[in-house]
Formats: sequence, C-alpha cells, structure tokens
Amino acid sequence: MSTPASPTRPSLTDRRWRDDLHLAHTIADQVDPLTRARFDAQDFVVETKPDLTPVTEADREAERAIRDMLARARTRDSVLGEEFPTTGSAPRQWVIDPIDGTKNFVRGVPVWATLISLVEDDEVVVGVVSAPALGRRWWAVKGGGAWTGRSLASAKQLHVSSVADLEHASLSYSSLSGWAETRRLRGMLSLMQSCWRTRAYGDFWSYMLLAEGAVDLAAEPELELYDMGALVPIVTEAGGVFTSLSGQPGPWGGNAVASNGLLHDAALELLATPTDNMPKHANRTQQ
Repeated sequence: MSTPASPTRPSLTDRRWRDDLHLAHTIADQVDPLTRARFDAQDFVVETKPDLTPVTEADREAERAIRDMLARARTRDSVLGEEFPTTGSAPRQWVIDPIDGTKNFVRGVPVWATLISLVEDDEVVVGVVSAPALGRRWWAVKGGGAWTGRSLASAKQLHVSSVADLEHASLSYSSLSGWAETRRLRGMLSLMQSCWRTRAYGDFWSYMLLAEGAVDLAAEPELELYDMGALVPIVTEAGGVFTSLSGQPGPWGGNAVASNGLLHDAALELLATPTDNMPKHANRTQQ
C-alpha cells in the first residue's frame, strides 16, 4: 500500500512547481494581514464596477501587493488579476483574485479569501486559497494532492466524499439570481430538488468544502478565470471533478460545476434542463 506524499516532501510529479507553491504561500502570508486589518476596521470606500459588482480600496491594495511580489520573484511570468490589466505575455501566468467574496467583505461576513494560482501550458498547476478571517488556508499543486492547514509543514490532506446518489448529496451554491439571469434557473432548481440538502455557502468556500468532503456538489453560472483558477487544482487533487456547465474541464468555460466525480454526469444533465425566458428584471438590466 502506497503512502500519500507528505506536504514537506513533494512527489516527483509536483516537484517542478514546488518553489512556485512556496512563493504563493509567502505571498498569502504577506497579504493576509493587510486584508484582515481592513476587514476588521471596515474603513474603506466601496465603489461599483461597470458590471455593478462592488470593489474596495482593499481589493486594489491587495492586488498591487501581490503584483509587486510577483514582479520581483517571477520577472518573466505574466499576471492576470481582477482589478488591473494583464501584464506580460509569457506562457506561465499567475492568476489572482485579491478578495474573492467582496460582498461578504464589505458587510463584515468572514467568508472571503485571496486566490492565487499558476497556469502553465493551459493548465492550472498551483492553487492557494487563503481565508484569514476564517483562519483557514487550502492549497494544491499538480500531482501533489490537496491540503489544508496553517503551513506547508503542518497540513492535512483533503479527499472528496464518496456519495454516489443525488438523493444523498449536499449541494452548495452562491445565489439563484445568476441562474435566472443566464436562463438556467429551471436546471438549477431541478438539481436542487434532486439533492438531499442545499446550502448557499457561496464563493470559494463551496469548493473548499467540496474538496474536504463536507459537500458533494457546487455550481455557479457566471464566473471569471480569476474566480476559479485557484479552486481547480484543489478540487481535482482532492479527487473531484471541475468543469464548465458544458462539461469542459478546468476554469475556461465562464461557469462551473464541481463534484466528487461520482455525481458529475447526473448534475450536468439536470443543469442542462431547458429553462423559462429571462425574467423582466434581468431584461431591464440589459437594456
């Protein structure tokens, strides 16, 4: 019987990105106190982006700090983030979301995190999710398993659940409004009605709970690469599956369905259920 790789002794397959994983942790260590202090103080100005989502000074401050550290440590790599334009054109690209869960952040809800990932050859090979207000961090590197803990040296390996039937499954999501606006509400409701339990844990936390085996399914209808990049290796290295609603693997499809693998096909089938026309309020938004 083989022994799982220790977080301090990377396997042959993950050794290639060991230094990148350490760098992502170092960046998270530096950014966590910054974002946590702003969250505790609630002393920031909240602005609205063109897509009507909120952004704070803390988002921009955190992303600038991450970009500065990457500019010093990985001079040749490209950087894609939420708040500032993409820099560089190298095939290795860091993808960052300084505060995933900004709406929680501005309301004093502790469910938010900094997401840091590395894409190489069109595959996410490193992912770190750090949620300082929850006192939690999760990470994965391709071929090295998924882990949670306070440091690389003190960590617990993650495994998805073994639930094989939707009637016994727990589903996590963020909200229903996005499903209505993308004309996918009926499919989502079909999936919710087929599951044993549904809860809106939301944002990154749905996927971390999936990797831990606490929930069995997670789905969102509208996402950007920076929303998903860090989540993908953590889910897949924990034994799960992460695709778009059309079944495209990885974070490239503009939306997400993640599962323990056993439930994936059934979830995709239900989410493909034809839905009603777009509701009136969504039509007004687009006019």
